[in-house]
Amino acid sequence: MGVRDGALLVVGDVVTDVIARHQGPLASGTDTVAAVRTVPGGAGANVACWAAHRGCAEVRLLGRVGEEAAAWHERELTASGVRPCLVVDPQAPTGTVICLVDTGAAAERTFLTDSGASLLLDPGDWSDALLDGVAWLHLSGYLLFSEPSRALVRVALESARARGVPVSLDPASAGFLVELGVDRFLASVEGVDVLLPSRDEACLLTGLPDAEDAAAKLSRHVPLVVAKQGSDGALLARSGAVSARVPAVPATPRDTTGAGDAFTGAFLAALLTGAGPEEAAREGCRAGASAVERVGGRPPTPG
Repeated sequence: MGVRDGALLVVGDVVTDVIARHQGPLASGTDTVAAVRTVPGGAGANVACWAAHRGCAEVRLLGRVGEEAAAWHERELTASGVRPCLVVDPQAPTGTVICLVDTGAAAERTFLTDSGASLLLDPGDWSDALLDGVAWLHLSGYLLFSEPSRALVRVALESARARGVPVSLDPASAGFLVELGVDRFLASVEGVDVLLPSRDEACLLTGLPDAEDAAAKLSRHVPLVVAKQGSDGALLARSGAVSARVPAVPATPRDTTGAGDAFTGAFLAALLTGAGPEEAAREGCRAGASAVERVGGRPPTPG
């Protein structure tokens, strides 16, 4: 894709994940036994950490957090090899997501999300200097779900286009996409070079039930679509047709939180180290398999 040497800049959400792993249905009105952990998360932050973990030489992250957790998140990002550029919100708390993970065979998760400061990034938090030395810009789709951060996306896209920096975006949440609306989403991603939806997001954005048809249709709006299919691997589509099918890597899932973020981070790291899109997708599948065998959305920290 003609990617130049340089840094990856991720702009997106930094949140605190409270992960509750339980078995079987929740017992309404009473107790359900669960293993509960509090870990750093956020789709944008997770992508950045996985990109650094998978070999991207320099990864930067622009995000917004509350005062109460800013130092912790900065330490965790730095430990993962990411250079944090965190805006500290004087009023809003850090975003928090409660992740309910059923420990059955699929390890499927359900999110309860309080976005807090994470979606209060606005154009005032952007500077064109953030792109100095940057070869690729990645935007978390969560930014599209509030007006301030949607305005930031517009400014960042314009700045990247002016510098010739390619841009990718992960739609992030089928549930929030329903609220935003398909037309508004597609208008917001005009100018993006790579779109990385999940199967559900691709089908929602096109109204098509088949993932291949959905990826193909989306590739008429965005030059390259990399549709993440979970245990079915990934699809690559260009110019209205599927161009490659990449198989998944077998894994025994413990927690699927952040698996898509792992794919995206590894995909971008591979592109920035010279791989083509298909090989980059294979790296993404490997990272996704690694992610589901861990609790939480981040890779292990070095050491």
